[in-house]
Amino acid sequence: MQTSSDRHEYPAHWEADVVLRDGGTARIRPITADDAERLVSFYEQVSDESKYYRFFAPYPRLSAKDVHRFTHHDFVDRVGLAAAIGDEFIGTVRYDRIDAGGRPATGAADEAEVAFLVQDAHQGRGVASALLEHIAAVARERGIRRFAAEVLPANTKMIKVFTDAGYTQKRSFEDGVVRLEFGLEPTDRSLAVQYAREQRAEARSVQRLLAPGAVAVIGTGRAPGGVGRSILDNIRDGGFTGRLYAVNGALPEGRKELDGVPAFRSVRDIDGPVDLAVVAVPAERVPEVVAECGEHDVQGLVVVSAGYAESGPEGRERQRALVRQARSHGMRIIGPNSFGVINTSPEVRLNASLAPDMPRAGRIGLFAQSGAIGVALLSRLHRRGGGVTGVTGLSTFVSSGNRADVSGNDVLQYWYEDADTDVALMYLESIGNPRKFTRLARRTAAAKPLVVVQGARHGAGPRGHAVRATRLPHATVSALLRQAGVIRVDTITDLVDAGLLLARQPLPAGPRVAILGNSESLGLLTYDACLAEGLRPHPPQDLTTAASAADFHAALSRALADDSSDAVVVTAIPSVGEGSVGDAALAEALRSAAAEQPTKPVLVVHVELGGLAEALSAATSTAPQPSAASGPDPAAGGTGAGERAEPRTGTATEEGAEADDQGAPAPAPPPEDAHLIPAYPAAERAVRALAQAVAYGQWRRDAADPGKVPAYEDIDERGAAALIEGLLARGQGLNLTAEATCELLAAYGIHVHRALPAPTPDAAAEAARALGYPVALKATAPHLRHRADLGGVRLDLADEEQLRRAYAELTELFGSPGELRPVVQRMAPRGVDTVVRAVIDPAAGAVLSFGLAGAASQLLGDMAHRLIPVTDRDATSLVRSIRTAPLLFGWRGSAPVDTPALEELMLRVSRLVHDHPEVVAVTLEPVVVAPHGVSVLSASVRLAPPPARDDHGPRTLPAY
Repeated sequence: MQTSSDRHEYPAHWEADVVLRDGGTARIRPITADDAERLVSFYEQVSDESKYYRFFAPYPRLSAKDVHRFTHHDFVDRVGLAAAIGDEFIGTVRYDRIDAGGRPATGAADEAEVAFLVQDAHQGRGVASALLEHIAAVARERGIRRFAAEVLPANTKMIKVFTDAGYTQKRSFEDGVVRLEFGLEPTDRSLAVQYAREQRAEARSVQRLLAPGAVAVIGTGRAPGGVGRSILDNIRDGGFTGRLYAVNGALPEGRKELDGVPAFRSVRDIDGPVDLAVVAVPAERVPEVVAECGEHDVQGLVVVSAGYAESGPEGRERQRALVRQARSHGMRIIGPNSFGVINTSPEVRLNASLAPDMPRAGRIGLFAQSGAIGVALLSRLHRRGGGVTGVTGLSTFVSSGNRADVSGNDVLQYWYEDADTDVALMYLESIGNPRKFTRLARRTAAAKPLVVVQGARHGAGPRGHAVRATRLPHATVSALLRQAGVIRVDTITDLVDAGLLLARQPLPAGPRVAILGNSESLGLLTYDACLAEGLRPHPPQDLTTAASAADFHAALSRALADDSSDAVVVTAIPSVGEGSVGDAALAEALRSAAAEQPTKPVLVVHVELGGLAEALSAATSTAPQPSAASGPDPAAGGTGAGERAEPRTGTATEEGAEADDQGAPAPAPPPEDAHLIPAYPAAERAVRALAQAVAYGQWRRDAADPGKVPAYEDIDERGAAALIEGLLARGQGLNLTAEATCELLAAYGIHVHRALPAPTPDAAAEAARALGYPVALKATAPHLRHRADLGGVRLDLADEEQLRRAYAELTELFGSPGELRPVVQRMAPRGVDTVVRAVIDPAAGAVLSFGLAGAASQLLGDMAHRLIPVTDRDATSLVRSIRTAPLLFGWRGSAPVDTPALEELMLRVSRLVHDHPEVVAVTLEPVVVAPHGVSVLSASVRLAPPPARDDHGPRTLPAY
């Protein structure tokens, strides 16, 4: 559509969809000659005051010369960007390159003058801030390092845009004008500002979808049944507090309602705003519906319609068109192929989903990319017994379907600041932007637990999901997620188990576990499970089958008061006979003891005690409670709404929900200080959940002091940059020669042992004399490289005679020197052979990996990974994370090696890759770690042009 106005190609990669401060969307793109009429129309809608602030004088209209200047750019020295909604500009920004005297300049100058103009109706939405992020990224790409802006003192809004951006700046005042100058290199503060704006905007965009004031369900059948009608009924029956409308284009004239809900033939006929539209029409009719919603200023869509990317190439293109169309109207989409959304907040009570019952309100946020898994998770959280006891309910539920627009990243942004969500559970089948996900997960996990189970781990993701390709194995991605604080589990059962524990129990302070109960065998099973999960259990305390409720209370109180334990697992089996403890009495005894010592988690393992599970959670079922008129429902478990359970003093119970005027349940949240006890039907499940909580608690403590990235004085960052620039000038991507590799690594204090080629025995002898004996003779052919086990290496050659004899042996065994590619290298001190790698993955970002060289890493996959930049604490934990780490610390009487030197080497590699995104791969193998020092015997480096935009670039939504 766009064409070049001058000498440079139209930069399509500058186009981006962004989320604005209020949660709406806009498209940022370059301005071209085709935009003359749009620019004139935009300018006509700007107030005289805003025009005065822009031009420092009354400027009622643009002249033809102005229009030409503002729409004709070379995309290098003169650039203009516009923020648009649909075909309408709502804001513009431009820069002009200038020299030191402020005159127009060409590519040699690195400063530019920048100016903004935002339509008055859209001021306050963060349009100028978004435009500044994008024009700054464009300027950096074009070699501009500083912006200058002149602003009238009264234009406080624009001054605030510049000062709040976080860049290092200078301010001066002359001739009645404020002059601002600031560098464009990202700083810690500018990135923090950018991420904070991103979080607020994306969280607000999800909030608009989950807490609407008015909802229209489009595609509601006239008769009961069908997807649209079911969702309409669920919203109504769930007690939605806002306005609800039914929309069906086939409604007969004069039909004004469906089952008491106002009904219309089009969303455009609704008299009043609509915040959320739930679209349940056939895919071929969706574009018409989206257009009508856009005309009515609907804020967001939940599309449950199927027939999109999950159905093949035609559907994939239909999905792209759907996203483009919605964004052109400033709307965000959940779906398509979504199961719906739920918000149990008493102020909202929205069940815009296919779940027939509104879950009970609680503190768990749930996100699922699969509708079927979403149903299963809702069902498990509803259940009382026969599985994990439902001790708390949901705050929000989002089924993303094909995840065409709103993703798990957006929902994480919302949950981060949502006061109603204490624990986040996510079922993911794909991660569209792992780099951003790990960044958001780290921040979220520092505030509240995030539990993730990932489907499609061993194959391609769902056809409906657009994902970036990754070269990393799933185990590596999982390790990186755990590094970010994510609690990674393998099944949805584990997801619920861990979530229910974390929702209502404090985090354990350590791995020490007390075990008590009335079954010695069940206690031993729990003890073994603790050992298997890496916990430190005390010997089980057997209360015998004759134990009373008072005995359980006393034993639990003692265990909780014992400073040598961090958590308590209570095991219980049925008892028979006169005086046996009842379920309710036992539950009351455990709850009251836990309430007296609320700082340690308590879990219960029960066998065939369904009543105990219900009693422990009191009336806290996440299943819907029946209305007062219908009486209690035995199938639901717990008390009905008409039979309010009387809370006992000092216990952690929740009251049953009372019906409101419409008969819908009114969720009653538990007291803030309540610690409801989760019960599990198997020791392994309880202990696995506890182990996850222990690991997460340790991560939280470690995250409070993440360490630092050391600054080494001998690093020559500028010299390395100049070398990289010169090398890349030769091609788009290249593997460096041995000489260039050594030179680049040396700039970061990494010294590689010289390896001299030895094509003949005489050349080998000459190389050895140059290096000094003793030496090693190595075959570097691909099939022999790093394979000492095949005999392609000869070590400790003390003189020329031994060298020549070794040379003859190698050529006799493996072939001619041309096939072997032999080299001579000075002997390094003996130690442990390791491998250090760094790679830029297109999806996950920069990753540093470490392991022992040889079979440990190649055969067993014993490698540990950390995201770059690596801190000193990361490096220390990285060395100790591999299973074969004991070999570095004096295993079986061997000498411990110099791990601090190894950690410093990894920190230097991390700095190299972090400072220079052009370095896309580094391999140091082997790295011999001796008792004193390390020796890098071989290294390789690959360079490639850096990506135009990365996670540190301006905010954007995924491109469609």
